[in-house]
Amino acid sequence: MVQRYSHAVGFDDAPFARAHRGDVPVVGAAHAGARLDGVLLTRVRRDGANATDRLIACLAASRFLPQLRVILLQGIAFAGFNVVDIHRLNAATGLPVLVAARRTPDLDAIRRALLAQVPGGARKWRLIEAAGPMEPVGGIWVQRAGLDPGAAAALVTAWQLHGKLPEPLRTAHLIAGGVAGGASRQRA
Repeated sequence: MVQRYSHAVGFDDAPFARAHRGDVPVVGAAHAGARLDGVLLTRVRRDGANATDRLIACLAASRFLPQLRVILLQGIAFAGFNVVDIHRLNAATGLPVLVAARRTPDLDAIRRALLAQVPGGARKWRLIEAAGPMEPVGGIWVQRAGLDPGAAAALVTAWQLHGKLPEPLRTAHLIAGGVAGGASRQRA
């Protein structure tokens, strides 16, 4: 583990039905090194605009915040297109933020969907653009706020304990699947 980032929290949203409207659970897995230290839970609106505020509030109320050194997100949007403002999350918490994805997203398709079908889509697209381009690191794609490219690469590599996803994200993914469906089913 890169000592500087030895305490991390990874957030992932729970799976939901395509027809679902309303709030979707978002799970945070707080790690102290390789050990799962605790679980956080918040909810964000499907295709809404409250993900950043909910993550900030969740972290502010958490007993883990004083020890945390980095926030990891499984994608820049939760619950469909509820886009996280990673720069505001970084500024509000004082913690670097790393967005991770298994593959590079189809940004043209995302832009078209946001602008044509999602309320507030233009604002959400600006948040995605402001997060910067996805960069390949350790077999995954990342965006970052408060981290330089070298630190991001070291962090990803150090946290890849049981696969390509950093361990806090892998854990959050498994827990989120269990919360929504009674048991985790997909690979993490």
